[in-house]
Amino acid sequence: MTRLLPQGRGWHLGPVQPGLRAWVRDWQVGAFAVPVAAALVAGCVGVLQLPVLPPIWLLCGLLPLGLFAWWNGGTARLIGAALTGVACCGLHAALVLGQQLAPADEGREMIVQGVVASLPDQQARRARFLFELDADAALSLPSGRQLVLSWYDDFDAQAPGPRTALRAGQRWRFQAKLRAPRGLRNPGGLDAERQLLAQRIAATGYVRAPEQAVLLAPAAGLGAWRDATARRIQAAVGTSSARFVTALAIGDTRGLQDRDWELLRAAGLTHLIAISGFHVGLVSGLCALLASALWRCCPALGLRLPRPTACALAAVAGASGYAAIAGFALPTVRTVLMIGVVALARGWRRPLGASRALALAAIAVLLVDPLSVLVAGFWLSFAGVAWLVWCMPRSEGARLREFLSAQGVATVGLLPLTAMLFGQASLAGPLANLVAIPWWSLVVVPLSLIGTGLEALHAGWGGGPWRLAAWCFDLSWPLFTWLASGRLSLLWLPEASALAFALALVGGLWLLLPRAVPGKPWALLLWLPLLWPSTQRPPQGAVDVTVLDVGQGLSVLVRTHRHTLLYDAGPAVPEGFDAGERVVLPALHALGVRHLDKLMLSHGDADHAGGLEAVRRGMPTHRVQAPAGSPVPFDQACRTGQAWTWDGVRFQVLHPGAHFPYLRNEASCVLRIEGRHGALLLTGDIGEVIERKLLRQQRALLKADVVLAAHHGSSGSSEPGFVRATGARLALVSAGFGNRFGHPHTGAVRRWQRHGAEVLNTAESGALTVWLDADGLSVRERRQFQRRPWDAVWLRRAARLSYRPAIDRPSTPKD
Repeated sequence: MTRLLPQGRGWHLGPVQPGLRAWVRDWQVGAFAVPVAAALVAGCVGVLQLPVLPPIWLLCGLLPLGLFAWWNGGTARLIGAALTGVACCGLHAALVLGQQLAPADEGREMIVQGVVASLPDQQARRARFLFELDADAALSLPSGRQLVLSWYDDFDAQAPGPRTALRAGQRWRFQAKLRAPRGLRNPGGLDAERQLLAQRIAATGYVRAPEQAVLLAPAAGLGAWRDATARRIQAAVGTSSARFVTALAIGDTRGLQDRDWELLRAAGLTHLIAISGFHVGLVSGLCALLASALWRCCPALGLRLPRPTACALAAVAGASGYAAIAGFALPTVRTVLMIGVVALARGWRRPLGASRALALAAIAVLLVDPLSVLVAGFWLSFAGVAWLVWCMPRSEGARLREFLSAQGVATVGLLPLTAMLFGQASLAGPLANLVAIPWWSLVVVPLSLIGTGLEALHAGWGGGPWRLAAWCFDLSWPLFTWLASGRLSLLWLPEASALAFALALVGGLWLLLPRAVPGKPWALLLWLPLLWPSTQRPPQGAVDVTVLDVGQGLSVLVRTHRHTLLYDAGPAVPEGFDAGERVVLPALHALGVRHLDKLMLSHGDADHAGGLEAVRRGMPTHRVQAPAGSPVPFDQACRTGQAWTWDGVRFQVLHPGAHFPYLRNEASCVLRIEGRHGALLLTGDIGEVIERKLLRQQRALLKADVVLAAHHGSSGSSEPGFVRATGARLALVSAGFGNRFGHPHTGAVRRWQRHGAEVLNTAESGALTVWLDADGLSVRERRQFQRRPWDAVWLRRAARLSYRPAIDRPSTPKD
C-alpha cells in the first residue's frame, strides 16, 4: 500500500520513492560511484592522520595494486580506491615535504631570485608575499618552488628599503634568511604547517639587507594586471567600500581589516566576500545559459556544434576566465576542475545523475590534488552540494520556497562541519545569507565583473560599474553589521571529539529526512556532544595549567574547579602578528572558557602584554592585574603578600614588593599556585638578581613541582641556587623556534636538568598542558599527542635538549 509523504527531494508516492531509487542507483559500486569516491577520500585522509608517512617504496607498491583493484571492479573496487588514495596522497605529501628547505640551509643568509607570485600584502612596517624561485637560484630547492617572504623596513637598513615598490609579476633578487615551514600548535588554533603543506610552500623567511634588493624586471603577466586593476578600483570608487569591491571583483582581500573579518565571520558571510567556488559556479552557469540562449536563437549553430556541448564548453570557459581573474587561487582551481569533469561527461552525452556527478568531480580533484583534504574549502564545498543534492526537490516549485529550503539545508547540514573545522557557528548566518546570496551574487558581483571587463577593454570604462557596485554593497552592509554585532550572533564551541562530529552528522541526516519520519526531536540529542562537549574542569583542590605556544612570548592559562586565570596575553607586533587574537582567544574558546576571573600581566613588554587588547575585546575579563608603573591599562597592581583562594587552590604573589620601582623584566609579577596535589611557580621575566632576592626572603615559598623557567630560559636567569630551592620535577619554557635571542640557553637548560627537572619547550612541543591532581603530576605535549607527518619531518631536525624520566603523559584527554 502506498502512502503520501511530504514533498522533499524526490520524496513522492510509492513504497520506494523515486529520489531514493536514484540514490540507490548512483550508489551502485561503479568505477566512479559515490562509494568509490568516499573510499578514495578515506584513503587520503587516513594516510595524513598517521604520525609518519609510510616508506616511499611501500606507497609506490600500493599505487598500481590499488589502481588494478579499482579497475578490476567487484567487491575489491572500494579497497582499491582506498589504497589509491593512500598511495597518491602519501606520495604527494612525501614529495612536497622532501622539497622543503634542507636542514643545511636553515637560518643561513642566501641569495634568492625569482618572481613575486602574489599580490603583496603591504602593511605599516612590512610586506608579505609569495615568491617563486628561478631555476638558477643557489638553493637546495628546485625551480618553481614557492616561498613566503616578509620584507621589513627596519631590518639591517639605515633607511627604509623600496618594499612599497613591490608589485605582483616583478622579478627580484633578494638576500634572505629562510627556514622550513613551521607554525604554532595550540588548542583551537590554525595549523600553519598543514596549510603551508597544502599550498606547496617550500620555505618561509624574510628579506635581509633591503638596500641590496635588486629589481631585475618590471611587473608583467596576470599578476601585474590584477595589481593594476586593484589600484584602479581604489582610485575609481574612492570610498571605504572599495576594499569590498576589489575583493569581489578580483579576489583581492588585502584591504580588509581584522574588524571586517570579525563581522563577516559573525554574519556567516566569509564564503561570499572573495572570489570563491560559489561565485565561479555562478559565472559558469550564467555562461552556460547565455550559450544555450544563443543556440536557441540561431538553430543553425547546432549543425556545427550540438547545444549541450556548446553549453558545457561555455561553462568551462567562463569558470576558467573567472578563476584567472582570482589569480588561480586553489579553491577556484578545484571548482574549475569540478565543472570541467561534469561538462566533459555531459559533452559525451553520458547519463550523469547529480550524486554521480559530485562523486566524479571529487575523484578528479583528489587524483589531481590529493592534499585538498587538508583544506576546509574542500569539505565545505562538497558537503554543501551533497546535502543539497540529497534534500532539495527535483520537481519544479516556487523559487522562493526552494531558496529558503536550500538555506535551511545548508545551515543544518554544514553546522557540524563548521563547528569541527572552525570551532564556531554563526547564528546570524542563515538570516544574513538570505539577503547576501541574492543581493551580492546577482547584483554586486555582476556589476563588479562588468566594471573589470570594461576596464580591460579600455582604461577608465570600469569606474561607473564599480561605483554602482560599491553603492549597492553599501545598501546591505549596515544590515550585516547590525546582525553581526549582536551578542548571540557568533557561538564559539569547545573542541569536540570525532565521535561527537559523527553523531552530529547522523543527527543532521535524521533532521533532514521527510517530515513523516518519526523521532525528529530525538535527533537533536545527537547534537549535544558537539555543541556542548564535556569540558571537564579540575576537581576541588586540583589545578591544570596550559602554557600556550605563542612563539617568542608568554601566555599561561590556569584553571581550577570554577575559576580561570590568564597569566600574560602573548606577543603582538604593530600591523602584524597578534597572539592575543590568533592564539590566546581561539585557545580559550576551544577549552570552553567563557570568561576570565583574572588576567595577570607579568609586566608591560610587548611579548607578554601585546595581546591584552585583543583578549579583553573578545573575552569578558573581571580584573586585570599588573606591576605598578606598568605601561599597560590595569585595574590593580600586583604586590608581594597578595593572596587569594579559589576552589581549594591558593594563589600568592611573591614579587614585586610594595615600593619596588617598575624595571620592566625585573618588576615581573611572580605568582605561586598551590593545590592539594602540588605547587606551580610562574616567574615572568625575572633575572638572577630577583631570583637571589626571592631566595633570601621567601625561600620556603619557592618549593614547587612545576616552574615556568624565567625569561624564556635566558642565560641571565635560572640561577643555580634558585633552581635547587624549587626542587622542580618539570621546568617549562615558552620560546619561539630558532629565535634570535638563543632562548632557551643551553646553560639554563642544563642547570634545570642537573637538579632533576625535565625541561619542555613550547617551540618543540607546542602547547603544554600540566595537571596537578589526585593522579599526581602529568603533562601533555600537544605536538607529540596529535602528531602528523609534517610534524615528524621537522621534529627530526630539532635538537632535543630535554630528557624524559618521570612525568606521566596520559594517552587519553583529561579535559
